[in-house]
Amino acid sequence: MSEPRKARRSLRAKTQALVGHHRSDSRDLALATVLAAIAGAANAGGFFALGKYTSHMTGYISQLADNLAILNLALAGVSALAIGAFLSGAAFSTGLINWARLADNRRQYALPLALQGAFLLCFAFGGVFTSAAGRLFSLCCLCFIMGMQNATITKISGARIRTTHATGMVTDIGIEIGRALFGRLYPGSGVAPNLPKLLILVRLVLSFLLGGVVGAVGYGHVGFFFSLPLALVLLGISLPTLLMRRSAQPT
Repeated sequence: MSEPRKARRSLRAKTQALVGHHRSDSRDLALATVLAAIAGAANAGGFFALGKYTSHMTGYISQLADNLAILNLALAGVSALAIGAFLSGAAFSTGLINWARLADNRRQYALPLALQGAFLLCFAFGGVFTSAAGRLFSLCCLCFIMGMQNATITKISGARIRTTHATGMVTDIGIEIGRALFGRLYPGSGVAPNLPKLLILVRLVLSFLLGGVVGAVGYGHVGFFFSLPLALVLLGISLPTLLMRRSAQPT
């Protein structure tokens, strides 16, 4: 077998393992790292392309409350639509995973990731919608994708990892740092940080941050079309498993 063919087979096997049914902590972390970077890039892209962050549901809920209080129903409606789109994406991803689990267990995670890639391809052409309604549609589309992604990695990891929930990850980092400091001050207390968990959290936050930097630069220079490479990453991860012949799948 030629070296290029071996390399292609090796790459295909790695991507299939990344979204395969049989999970391990290392696979979950590798996939979460990639998804966190994509989430960071897409979140920054939402701001540069639309003037709004799309993974920050806490902010949208706060905006909804504030605008309802001052009876600014137009802005309250935008916040409600963003929240509803994120919620719908999470619900859709969960239903899709459960359906795929019944239909073909080995493709249950590849399918939602492939659809997220397809939706990002659509978002890449959102710049053609220059009207206020078109931009609102693009915002809801990206919030939907974010909800799908967060639900997907949550289901894959058994609720141990969430890639778009930076607030929760930073909070957990703070908790582990607090445990470390307390353990230093009171050595006999038995309180100690969970170092493996802390390292995972730091890795994911840094991936989200790096993705945000790349996304900010990319979307700042080429606009919506920077969604294309993000979509291709998701499709590259998921399509080898989706296109794999049923008879060739491992048991």
